[in-house]
Order: sequence, then structure tokens, then C-alpha cells
Amino acid sequence: MSREQPLAGRVAFVTGASRGIGAAVAVELGRLGAHVVAAARTQGGLEETDDAIRAAGGEAATLLPLDLTQGSEVDAVGPSLWQRFGRLDAFVHCAGMLGRLTPLAHLDPKVWDATLALDLTASWRLIRTLEPPLRAAAAGRAVVLASARPPLAYWGLYGTMQAALVHLVQTWADEVARSPLAVNLCDPGVVATRLRSQAMPAADFAAMRRPEDVAPAIAALCLPSETRRGALVRLAAATAEPVANTAP
Repeated sequence: MSREQPLAGRVAFVTGASRGIGAAVAVELGRLGAHVVAAARTQGGLEETDDAIRAAGGEAATLLPLDLTQGSEVDAVGPSLWQRFGRLDAFVHCAGMLGRLTPLAHLDPKVWDATLALDLTASWRLIRTLEPPLRAAAAGRAVVLASARPPLAYWGLYGTMQAALVHLVQTWADEVARSPLAVNLCDPGVVATRLRSQAMPAADFAAMRRPEDVAPAIAALCLPSETRRGALVRLAAATAEPVANTAP
């Protein structure tokens, strides 16, 4: 391990790693020395992430095409990682969907179910399958991206899922608080991503931070030196540095 690669020898699992913040975090973790297991539905996007990791000085990633709404596939992830690597040191959960911005009374139940399956149920299943190897690590770290905002008209579906996700992850953090595993949430704020373009297609994306701007602060939560537990880390708009942390 070196000062330039503080995660050398460690294994990090990243969801949503084919594009956006997930891909940028995977590249940053690889640059810091971790062996990255990159998961997403899109094989082509994962291959582009792998190329970017190697261009940044990291080792070739393990690519895992995965549909997080398929419960049996998710349940197999933890045992498979343990069998292949014998360890899991970090988990960064970036996958999620917006659903639809519409009045709650007009919301299609199929859209509700699909959003629930990815944004919340998949997160719970990942906790189930990844906790054992993360607990076994000397300094296991888990980071879940979430947006914590006050209720806002038409954002009821997304806001409900995100509020529930925050509760879920902070509960998990409290349950493992006496172990070496540190679990935190990160709200990256306004970033030029596909989800943001779906929500606000008329926004000025040229003025927004890019995924690579916030990736270092998110990856830093995976370092062995991170001591917070159950924190919701919000990244400042100008600097992408942590500005406020809340815990139960």
C-alpha cells in the first residue's frame, strides 16, 4: 500500500458502474489501487469503465453484467465475490432510477413497482448478500448514494424511495456500528447525469458538476481511515467536499 494507492490489495464492488457517477467512482477507486468489481446491466458501458480504470493507472476490473431487479442474481453476488476473491472491502451503491415526475394520484402502479424494485428492494437485497464479506474485512466500508430532500410536488415517487433508502441504510449502519464495517450515505447534490437530464431536460448542464468532480469525495468514504458511521454526507456544490453530516 502506498500514499498514492491507499486501497491497493482491496476489492471494491460498485453498482451503476457503466455510466455517470457509478462509472466515475469505479475509475477513482481503481486509481486508488482497489480491484474494482463493476456491476451494471450494460456490457458495453462496463467495458468503457474498464478502459477508463486502466487509463487512470488501475488494474483491469472484473465486469459483472447484473440486473439488480432480479433477486436471485443479487443474492448470489456476496457468495460469488467471496468465492472468487476471498474478501470484499468496499461497496458503493450508485444504481437507481427516477421513476416518473407526476401527481401521486396519477402514478401508474407499474411505475411505482419498478422504481421500488430498483431503488429500495435491490438495495435491501444487496445489504443481505454483501454484509457477511464486508463484516469479515478488517476495515469494511459501504457507501450508498441517496438524495434527501423535503417533499416537493410531483417528486413523490422518487422522494419516497429516497427517504426510505436513507432510513434503510442508517438502520443498517446502526446494526453494524460495533463491527469494523462503516456504513454511510452520500448525497452528491446536483450533478450532470442521465437521471438529472430526465428530471430537468431544460437545465443548464454545462454549468453543473460532472460525475468525475464528485467521485473523489465519494471514494474517500471507502478509505480505511474513514470513521463516520450512519452519516449522510452532502457534497458542496462548488467544491464537492463534504459540508454536512447527519446521523441518527
